[in-house]
Formats: sequence, C-alpha cells, structure tokens
Amino acid sequence: MGADVMLLAEEEIATLADLLREPGKAELINGRIVRYMSTGLRHGRIVRRLILLLATFLESYGRGEVLADNVGFAVPKLTSGRESFSPDVSYYDGPEQTDEMDFVQGPPTIAIEVRSKDGYGNSAAQDMSRKRADYFEAGTLIVWDVDSVAECIHAYTANNPMVARTFRRGDVADAETVLPGWRVNVDEIFKK
Repeated sequence: MGADVMLLAEEEIATLADLLREPGKAELINGRIVRYMSTGLRHGRIVRRLILLLATFLESYGRGEVLADNVGFAVPKLTSGRESFSPDVSYYDGPEQTDEMDFVQGPPTIAIEVRSKDGYGNSAAQDMSRKRADYFEAGTLIVWDVDSVAECIHAYTANNPMVARTFRRGDVADAETVLPGWRVNVDEIFKK
C-alpha cells in the first residue's frame, strides 16, 4: 500500500496547457489526458454528413457555428474531474472567443457523439452515460448519441437528461429546443 501512495504522489497532474500540446484527439479528465483511438470509414462518413447538414442549416439560421471533430472545449472542473470535451460534431452558440487559436472556453451548445467500433458494450455505455452527465453539468443543452450499428440517434436534453428520444431510419430527427427548424432525415445520415 505504501508503494501505491508513493506512485500517486509522484504522478504528474496534466493541465489544459498540456492538453493543447497533445497530438490527436484527447480530453482532460481528473488531471489525466485521455486519448481516443482513430475511427473507421463509417464513423467518418456519419460525422461528415452531420457536419454538412448542420452547416447548411446554419447558413440561413444566422447564428452559432458547427465545429468538427477534435475541437476542444475547456470547462471549469466538473464533479467528475473533467475539464474538457472534444465531441465528434458540435454546435456552439456561446460568447465570442478572445483567442480562436485556443480551446473554446465553455461547453458546446449541442454535442454529437458518434459511436465507433470501441463504443459498444457495458463499459462503453457507462462511459457514454457519464460523459453525457458531464456535458449537462457543464451547460450543454442537447446531446446526441449516434449509434452507428443500430442506425439511430438517441437525443437527450438538459431538461430531461435521463430520457432519450430515439430517432430511427424513416424518422426525422430534430434539436427543436435549441435549433428551431433544423430537421435531419435519419436515412440520410446512415446511407451507404
């Protein structure tokens, strides 16, 4: 037990400055940099379609912006110890940033997480549930959990964070409480 305590005392605590220098996709959670694996073709295709659909809508909506994978959002340390997010797709409609070369200061307004190959199973579901709770604690208004295998979108809102509205093939998904008028044909997202 003494050796474990020594290891913890010697462990270096990472900061947002360390995360900014990290190559590849990563997030800062409890003083540790958590790296994410690269994803496959299907994941990339779904992310690309969501970005295009959201960007097209925002051209006429006139506020906020869509941000792609690997954009970091810095938030005050949450209960879980998390200090950052890097969603696959996000909509940001927050304060103007003082340094656009740095992480976005504040949470995404909408966070879209697209499950990749390692995003399935009990452990992955628990991780996603914790991350979703972190998003809402930080101030995110809507979280979409996009299931690449079941081809559906589980949409959660800050007003009802434990209950998902599930949109399947043949449905039209929306984020109505935040982006009135934005509608997405689920078939369009998952087409081959």
